[in-house]
Amino acid sequence: MAKPTIAIIGLGVIGCSMGKALKKAGGNFEIVGHDREPGANNLAKKYNAVDRTSWNLISAVEAADLVVLAVPVSAMRDTLKAIGQELKPSCLVLDTCAVKAPVLAWADESLREGVSFVGGDPVVQTVVPDEVKGGADLGNADLFQNVMFCLCPSTRAQPAAVQLASDLVSTLGAHAYFLDANEHDGLTAGVEHLPALLGAALLLTTSDAPAWREMRKVAGENYRRVSQLPAGPAAALRDATLSNGANLTRWIDEIVGQLETMRDAIKEGDEKRLDEMFEKAMIQRGRWMTDRAKGFAGEDMPQQTEVPSYWKTMFGMGGLRRKDPNAKDEKGKR
Repeated sequence: MAKPTIAIIGLGVIGCSMGKALKKAGGNFEIVGHDREPGANNLAKKYNAVDRTSWNLISAVEAADLVVLAVPVSAMRDTLKAIGQELKPSCLVLDTCAVKAPVLAWADESLREGVSFVGGDPVVQTVVPDEVKGGADLGNADLFQNVMFCLCPSTRAQPAAVQLASDLVSTLGAHAYFLDANEHDGLTAGVEHLPALLGAALLLTTSDAPAWREMRKVAGENYRRVSQLPAGPAAALRDATLSNGANLTRWIDEIVGQLETMRDAIKEGDEKRLDEMFEKAMIQRGRWMTDRAKGFAGEDMPQQTEVPSYWKTMFGMGGLRRKDPNAKDEKGKR
C-alpha cells in the first residue's frame, strides 16, 4: 500500500519550514515539493525539506492526500484553477496566504466536488536578510512553535478535513485559531499589512529627504526595526496590500488621525497630552508582549496533549490535539 502523500507547493521560507517540521515530527508519509523556480526545488531537496520534488505541478498534487499551497496571493487563483480538477476527491487543500476572503472564494470556484479547503495563515516572522537567497536554506523546523496559526475553513470543507487541518497545525507545534475569513482580514489589516506600509512610508520619506546622505549615518536600531519589510519581492507586498485594500484603507485613516493628534500636541508643546499618549502606548505594548509570551493563555487556547488523532490515523504519527478544558474523561472527571 502506497504511503500517504503531502504536497507542498511553493518552496520558500514557509513551505520549506513546514516540510522540515513535518519530517522532524516523523510519520509514515512522503513529502513532495514543487516550485516554479528550478533552483528552489533543488535547494529544498538538498536541505531535506522534502523527500522528492516534481517539476510538474499536476504530477506533484494528483496523488496527494494533503496539499499545502505556500505561494503568494498573486499566484493563488491560477494555482487553484490549475489543480482544482486534478486532485483526489478526498484531498485537503490548505494555503498560507495572509489574506483569506478572496482565497476562499477562488477555492470554491476552482476545486472539484469532494475536495476540502481550509484557509491558513501562520503568524510567524519571515523577514529574510537581504544577503540570503532562496527559502530552503532558511527553512526552520521550529518556525511554527507556539505561534498562532489561523484557520478559516470553507463552508464546503468536510468535518474530518477540518480536524486534519487542526491536527496538522498542532503537529507543527502551533496553536490553531479558528475564525471567519472576513474577520481574519479585518484584523490582520491592522497588525500585519499596516506595519509593512508604515515601514515603507518611513523609508520613502527619509530616503527622499535632501539630508538622507547624512541621516543614514545616524540611523540606528529604531530605524532598522521599524523599516524592516516582509520577505519576498515588492510585487508580493503590493498584491497582499491590494487584496485587503478595503480593510487597509480604514486602518490608514485611523493611523493618520493618530499622527495628526501627535503632530498637533507637539506643535502646541502639550506635555500632558503627549505623556498620556506615550504612557498608554507603552502600557498596551507591555500587556501585549506579556500575553504573547504566555501564548494568550485562557483565551480559547487549550493546552496541547498527546492523544490519538485523525492525523495519527491517516499519516501514522502522533499529532498533538487540543484538550477541551470543559470535556470530561471516561470517568466523568474534568
